Amino acid sequence: MKNIVLIGMMGCGKTTCGQMLSERLNRPLVDTDTVIIQREGRSINDIFAAEGEEYFRQREMEVARELGGQENLIIATGGGLPLRWENAEALRQNGVVVWLKRDPASTFASESMEGRPLAQDGQDAFVQRFLDRSPKYERASHVIIEDFTTPEITVGLILQAVSEQSK
Repeated sequence: MKNIVLIGMMGCGKTTCGQMLSERLNRPLVDTDTVIIQREGRSINDIFAAEGEEYFRQREMEVARELGGQENLIIATGGGLPLRWENAEALRQNGVVVWLKRDPASTFASESMEGRPLAQDGQDAFVQRFLDRSPKYERASHVIIEDFTTPEITVGLILQAVSEQSK
């Protein structure tokens, strides 16, 4: 069965929705950032500080290729992972890619951005990053979800969209 791949900005609900999908579908949830943290034995902040963003992006590429070759997973990506087409392509090969397109201003206002290295420049920079990334998220995705009334509603819409994509 195809993977369900959740993409979008940090704080948009990928982990929350991924956990709910995992429970409903009895599939493992794999968070790409968590995989990298476990393999590196250090936090993303520490990786960025010691090695730089490019090093981290290379680790993302490795994980995207690895997970893209597997089946029956729920995959929650880091916000920057699908920005490189080769990563998106790797995940699309055996998955339905769902962009959780949550309003960036409300995301920034309602979610903790502590420990997120690319969210430390304030709300205006966060919104601009969303605008810059949006064309790449759109290109990477099969499905776009924009209703975040409740996590349950969002997950229901994801399941409906994935079902339609699988026909």
